[in-house]
Amino acid sequence: MNRNTKRKLAAKGWKVGSVAGFLGLSKEDRAFVELKIALSLALRRRRQEKELTQAQLAKLVGSSQPRVAFMESSEKSVSIDLLVHTLLAMGASLNDLADVIRSAGRRSAA
Repeated sequence: MNRNTKRKLAAKGWKVGSVAGFLGLSKEDRAFVELKIALSLALRRRRQEKELTQAQLAKLVGSSQPRVAFMESSEKSVSIDLLVHTLLAMGASLNDLADVIRSAGRRSAA
């Protein structure tokens, strides 16, 4: 949100803040959420680059299409372990995963 919009909202009595502030997330919680989102986005991107449907990916990893949809949307029941395992099954290297983690770290620090 740009500065001018924030100023207008504040002038009308609205409190402007961050999602982390609203939810009371600690620095660690925020980093964890950013990591999970980054892994989910990387999974979707890799699936699309390989021109796989969610159903095809599900079959590849022994899961279901709805579960893949949950993975790609960072649904709370999806573990980071499952995201990493699925990325590795799709051919991601440890360097690829390190890049995802670095990208999450940059967002978390912002």
